[in-house]
Amino acid sequence: MSADRGRQQRRRPLLPYLLIAPTVLALVLVLGYPLVDMVMLSFQDMTREQLFSGAAPPWAGLDQFTKILGDGFFWTVVGRTVLFTAVTVVLTVALGLFTARLMHRVSPWVRAVISGVLVTVWAMPAMVAASIFRWLFDTDYGVTNWVLSKLPGVDMTHHNWFIDPWQGFSVIVAVVVWGSLPFAAITLRAALAQVPHELEESAVLDGARPFQVFRHVTLPVIRPVLLMVTTLNAIWNFGVFNQIWLMRGGQPEREYYLLGVYSFIESFAVNRYSTGAAIALVTVVLLLAGSVVYLRQMLRTGELD
Repeated sequence: MSADRGRQQRRRPLLPYLLIAPTVLALVLVLGYPLVDMVMLSFQDMTREQLFSGAAPPWAGLDQFTKILGDGFFWTVVGRTVLFTAVTVVLTVALGLFTARLMHRVSPWVRAVISGVLVTVWAMPAMVAASIFRWLFDTDYGVTNWVLSKLPGVDMTHHNWFIDPWQGFSVIVAVVVWGSLPFAAITLRAALAQVPHELEESAVLDGARPFQVFRHVTLPVIRPVLLMVTTLNAIWNFGVFNQIWLMRGGQPEREYYLLGVYSFIESFAVNRYSTGAAIALVTVVLLLAGSVVYLRQMLRTGELD
C-alpha cells in the first residue's frame, strides 16, 4: 500500500503540467514561432528579391537597430505613442471608474441596462466602430459638425478634423476610449462590489467625507484590480493599429504614425521588411518592460505568490 501511495504522490505533480501542456504547445506554435522569426528577420536585410526567390537574406547584425535608433523620426513616433497611450489610459480608467461607481449606486434594473449597453459596445468590431466615428466626424455629412454649427458663433461646416493632427488624434482617442471603456467599467464594478459596505458606513459615521472614504477605504480594496485594468489598457493601447488604419482609410499620414502603424508601413508599404521587424521588436521589448512593472506591482500588493 505504501508503495502505491508513493507512486500516486510522484504522479500527482505531473498532472497539472500534462493538463496545461496542450495550451502551452498551442501558444508556442501560434506565438512563439512568429516571434522567433521576427527576431531573426530584424538581424537580417530582407528585400523582395529574397522574399520571392526564397533565398536566405544576408545577415545585417545590428544595422537595422542602429538605423532606427539613430533616426529622429523614430523617436518622434515613440514619444507620440507614449503620449497617446498615457492619454487613452487615463481617460479610460477615469471614465471606467466613474461608470463603475455609477453602476454601484443605481437600482438593479438601471445597472442591467448600463451593463447591456457596455457589453454591446465591447462586442462591436473595430471596423464597425471606426466606420461609425468616420461618419460622425465626416467633413461633409458629419453629425458632429452639424451639431457644433448649431451653437451661437460656431461654424463647423465642411470642417476636416484630420487636417490638424491634434484634432485628428482627439477623434482617434475617442474611438479607442469608447472601445476600452466597457472592460474597465465592468471590471471595476466587480471590484467595487467586493468593498465591505460596513467599512464605508463606519468611515462616514466617523466624519469622513466622500473623497476621504474613497481614498482611505475603497481605493485600498480595489487597488489590485485598478492596477490590472490600467496596465492591460496601457499594453493594448500601446500597440493600437486598427483604429488609426481604418480611420485614415488605409493611408495614414506620417503625423498619425504610432509604433504599430510605423512597423506595418515599413514592412509592407515600402518593403523594408527587416526595418519593420526591428521596429516591431523594439515595441515588444517596451511592452515587456510594462509587463514587468505590472508583475512587480502585483507581487508588491500580494496578488501573486
